[in-house]
Amino acid sequence: MPFRRTGSNGIEYSAITRMQSQNHMPDRKRHQTVPVQVDHVTIGGDAPIVVQSMTNTDTARCESTVQQVAKLARAGSELVRITVNNAEAASQVAGIRKQLDRMGIGTPLVGDFHFNGHKLLTDYPGCAAALAKYRINPGNVGRGHKGDEQFAAMIGIARKHGKPVRIGVNWGSLDQRMLTRLMDENARLPDPRQPREVMHEALIRSALESAAHAEQLGLPHDRIVISCKMSGVQDLITVYRELANRCDYPLHLGLTEAGMGSKGIVASSAALAILLQEGIGDTIRISLTPEPGGCRTREVTVAQEILQSLELRAFTPMVVACPGCGRTASTFFQQLAGDIQQHIREQMPVWRNRYPGVEKMNVAVMGCVVNGPGESKHADIGISLPGTGETPVAPVYVDGEKTVTLKGDSIAAEFQQLVDRYVASRYGSKQR
Repeated sequence: MPFRRTGSNGIEYSAITRMQSQNHMPDRKRHQTVPVQVDHVTIGGDAPIVVQSMTNTDTARCESTVQQVAKLARAGSELVRITVNNAEAASQVAGIRKQLDRMGIGTPLVGDFHFNGHKLLTDYPGCAAALAKYRINPGNVGRGHKGDEQFAAMIGIARKHGKPVRIGVNWGSLDQRMLTRLMDENARLPDPRQPREVMHEALIRSALESAAHAEQLGLPHDRIVISCKMSGVQDLITVYRELANRCDYPLHLGLTEAGMGSKGIVASSAALAILLQEGIGDTIRISLTPEPGGCRTREVTVAQEILQSLELRAFTPMVVACPGCGRTASTFFQQLAGDIQQHIREQMPVWRNRYPGVEKMNVAVMGCVVNGPGESKHADIGISLPGTGETPVAPVYVDGEKTVTLKGDSIAAEFQQLVDRYVASRYGSKQR
């Protein structure tokens, strides 16, 4: 089934929330880029910003890679990149694609190539055909004349199969010829720039000159995506602002090594939110280091939440919950908020197809009378739980109106049922 993308326009709130949304909608002008087609997914142009991720399985292990791609796709990853680093991996790519298709997972696969991509794409044409896009790092495709030949070979195969290419420059594997040349040029200037500025320029030049070279080799302008990834937030912002000023290729955003846990989430959010707010960026990946035993799909969830928080896209209903204070009587509201959010995520695979527009719903779970009724009224459906010293009842608000008051030990179960009924009644009439 073709991938359906929806923007964040047309969200239906209660009257108050609708007015707030209109008054506070960020004034953003999208940096105009050329749309690039990656199978059925469009990157750039007026297309919604695309969420992508990458597997960390050994691609040579077909079954485990298929299962992880499927999990990432079901979590909402619209492109999934896989490592193609040796003959064993390349030999499995066509089979991985076939298994995913049999499972009904049509998410395009992107091949990540370093050092030997030219050979693998040549020796395994089934791999070249099965991938929807190739990622090439000009910093490690080869040196000197040999590197030019190997780059040309990969571009030639992309042309043959009609595949787009991401020219992916990385801070940690920058083309040293480019950097040395710019450092030498800088040293001869009357007022030399700082080494960090020269490094930024080297990244930008490596990407743009490689893209220009690809076009000279016959790859169409609308089959090129660019990225210049770094691990520093300020570096990333500076480089992408300049890239946006100097090209109309779609831009792939992401810190190259975001880190683990809250550090990785905060750094990625800080960098990408600034750029996205300025209209820069056409596809994003959050490169989180998985915690031991953690799920790879976490990076997909974070990417979605960044876009949804910025009102750029809607993926799943948002649950608003207060942080708690001395007024909150217990952790019950925290548990309920977590349970409702988990329930919504579990239901979304069904709801997404059955109830169009449900991803834009807002739910509030509040812990006391201070902000509880107000936030609940502003949400599509909300509950205000009793705090310390308050009457042990929980009013529920639907579309800004109090509809019922819950009491007793079954408040959580009853509120979940009310949410389910609200979804069916409000969004059921909008079925495709």
